[in-house]
Amino acid sequence: MAREDQLLDQLLHSRGVIVEKLKARRQQIILLASLIDRIPNLAGLARTCEVCYMDILFLGRCTSVADKSILNDKQFQLISVTAEKWVPVLEVPVGSMKAFLEKKKQEGFAILGLEQTANSVALDQYNFPTKTVLVLGREKEGIPVEIIHMLDTCIEIPQLGVVRSLNVHVSGAIALWEYTRQQRLH
Repeated sequence: MAREDQLLDQLLHSRGVIVEKLKARRQQIILLASLIDRIPNLAGLARTCEVCYMDILFLGRCTSVADKSILNDKQFQLISVTAEKWVPVLEVPVGSMKAFLEKKKQEGFAILGLEQTANSVALDQYNFPTKTVLVLGREKEGIPVEIIHMLDTCIEIPQLGVVRSLNVHVSGAIALWEYTRQQRLH
């Protein structure tokens, strides 16, 4: 019995070491998705965050479904394919976004928005800082003006067709992959 206890202790210790190493390798990009309220988009973003091994995904809490309770939604689980079990998911209420962004800026994070503006930088021309918060906007309205004024930079995905926007999940996934691609080069 003592031998079994010793083996179990060794196994638990080894597992703890592995988990700590994995946590240390997480990319230092935070996705702020508080403005998004459609379950398929949030689930797809959770899956993308896990694939890119991101630090954290923040959801909002407002009158919509965009809070942590969606993690138990069957549609969310079907699309996310258990990603929510591996990516830390926390809530930042829409009304607290400004304070959250100010805090992250003080912690040395670059605050970026994925939005088409007159001053946006093309995604393929932008060099991501290691410590980044990426703000995604509402599905149709985008990022509110009061949040845009807080951003260090707006980035956009160059588009060549007639339709002038991509789905927010697709846009977020493309931007997260570009961040990941750049970090892999360092």
